[in-house]
Amino acid sequence: MTNLSDRIIRLSESQTLAMARRSRELIAQGVDIINLSLGEPDFDTPQYIKDAAREAIDNNYTHYPPVAGYPDLREAISKKFRRDNDISYSPEQIVVSTGAKQSLANVILSLVNPGDEVLLPSPYWVSYPEQIKLAEGKPVVIHSNIDNDFKVTPQQIADAITPKTKLLLFSSPCNPTGTVYTKDELKAIAKVIAPHESIYIISDEIYEHIIFDGKHESIAQFDFIRDRVIIVNGVSKGFAMTGWRIGYIGAPEWIAKASIKIQGQVTSGTCTIAQKAAVAAINANPSSVYEMRDTFKRRRDLLLGLLKEIPGFKTNIPQGAFYVFPDVSYYFGKSDGKTKIASANDLSIYLLDEANVAIVTGEAFGDHNCIRISYSASDDKLIEAVARIKKALEKLK
Repeated sequence: MTNLSDRIIRLSESQTLAMARRSRELIAQGVDIINLSLGEPDFDTPQYIKDAAREAIDNNYTHYPPVAGYPDLREAISKKFRRDNDISYSPEQIVVSTGAKQSLANVILSLVNPGDEVLLPSPYWVSYPEQIKLAEGKPVVIHSNIDNDFKVTPQQIADAITPKTKLLLFSSPCNPTGTVYTKDELKAIAKVIAPHESIYIISDEIYEHIIFDGKHESIAQFDFIRDRVIIVNGVSKGFAMTGWRIGYIGAPEWIAKASIKIQGQVTSGTCTIAQKAAVAAINANPSSVYEMRDTFKRRRDLLLGLLKEIPGFKTNIPQGAFYVFPDVSYYFGKSDGKTKIASANDLSIYLLDEANVAIVTGEAFGDHNCIRISYSASDDKLIEAVARIKKALEKLK
């Protein structure tokens, strides 16, 4: 342990992956676990995308690709930005990576110097603060709560800005809350950042295609801030392609070049077959995945209805992604005689052990009062999971 680098010692393990690992261990022991912890669609990749991958194999796309991605994929992404977002990014401003997580890391490592501050609206995705720490930056958390749909205000952002601020990093739709910022809300945030010419915005839009009402809005659509916005996106969530590992950025060209430079020394170009599959996905009309989106909306409504039957669970109505993020602080201080619940983390472990349901503590996402429940599971599993949770919580007095 003492021989490890300081950076790895400072780094926290992803609690979503840790819960998934613990769930797999229990399943291997024969325990019937319902896993609602991972952010992964339970659908299979659409057939037309798999067909494109087979064709790529037959056409011998099995050699090293360009570091930034195949030209036809970058061109497809450029067209997608124009088609879906009314934003113009040339292929030279696009970098394809091994998942959106690597895309984020490339940008953060390209922009953040030791001591730089990164504004992080909370709740946030688990890897944001850890990647900032890897770059030796400082996460500056801006808190929200369930009463305002987990949205931070422009004034909160303005109040958090200091001479050391380098980035604002957020997602919409948000993981873990499902929160979706409106066009007017994004414009107001952009107006706060615009006068500060040394501050950039990373907009994580990986759940773009899973919005239940209205259309996706990007903060990069505003001309007065666009040259300081980096969009991170990918095919994992919207196209059920988590295992294909394709993410990408649209960014000012100098940031794209910096990301290519880092990627060239870490992974080089990502999987050739996955890239060709991604071309088919991104070129397709977004309506091809509306059935998945509509299923998630129906499951959201089912889960919210079930959770209303549990005393003390406080929920809002997520507008996107596939998570519910209930406030469970009602149970803090309660005990079943063996286990006392002092935190959301305690409750998560209790539900895994007592109800055999895997969820994730909100502490992993910067909120100590909540837990994240993924509804990327069948109706039957959701119904059974909530029944188990309710029965386990009835033991806490």
